Amino acid sequence: MRVALHPTPNSQRLHHKPDVKHIFPYGKIILVKNKSNEILSNGALAAVIVILIASLGYLWYYHTTSTEFLNARVAELEQALRLTELSLMESENENFNLESALVAEKERVGSLADQVGEITGTVDDLEKLSKLDPELLQKYSKVYFLNEHYVPDALKTIPETYVYTAGAVHQIHRDVWPFLQDLLNDASDDGVALYIASAYRSFGEQSSLKAGYKVVYGSGANAFSADQGYSEHQLGTTIDFLTLGLNGQLEGFDTTAAYQWLLQNAHKYGFTLSYPEGNAYYVFEPWHWRFVGTELARDLHSDGRNFYNVPQREIDAYLLNIFD
Repeated sequence: MRVALHPTPNSQRLHHKPDVKHIFPYGKIILVKNKSNEILSNGALAAVIVILIASLGYLWYYHTTSTEFLNARVAELEQALRLTELSLMESENENFNLESALVAEKERVGSLADQVGEITGTVDDLEKLSKLDPELLQKYSKVYFLNEHYVPDALKTIPETYVYTAGAVHQIHRDVWPFLQDLLNDASDDGVALYIASAYRSFGEQSSLKAGYKVVYGSGANAFSADQGYSEHQLGTTIDFLTLGLNGQLEGFDTTAAYQWLLQNAHKYGFTLSYPEGNAYYVFEPWHWRFVGTELARDLHSDGRNFYNVPQREIDAYLLNIFD
């Protein structure tokens, strides 16, 4: 038989206390342990936060420092660029000024060279003019007077093959002869017979010739013969031409092929007709041609002008090149 034992209150308390004593210390340990873990966790988090803040601070500092450095560097480069651009602009301006100065100097040197050339040319022209007879282009038909002592600088005897009258001696200005010879030869090549009837006549020869005409024609001789000192023949640059078929006479020369050839070609050799039809000085003399230089003769021919109708000042401008 079993006896049921019923615990008494004391026994229950005795049995309960040990359990409490056993559990409480263990629970305290757990609480302490949990508290420590919480403290450790909070410390780690704080450390992480501190590290994170420090890292962010360093990054901010680095970023700020780098930005300031880069900004300063950019500013330095921009300043250097501005200085370089300014230096380049100054160099370009200096180059432009140097080029302008060089151009100006070249122009000045060129101008000086031109002036020297002009002066040299002027000196040469003056020297050339000083050697030319100023009488060569003067108007002597009742306008200007050549005194009895005037004789051309140099006279050349015309070869007899070009003279109409056998044995007659005719002279021409030495510098006119090459032009006259070309004229005669070219006319011959064209089948035109041209000969010299008269050329240079001195003051005395003209006086004698005029006196003879006066005996025959009286005062009428003044219409076709110049007084001594007024004859172009005294210059040694004037020719009276003849051709075949007129029996040695001047009259009728205007009806010949020789006259037509002279009208078309004489200016090429520097000769011009002194007394064309309707002139104010003498009767029409188709045989009487005066050397005035190729330039003036050409202009007179192309303009249809007569030598004696051109102002003397205009004529004088041709003297320099009369024998060119």
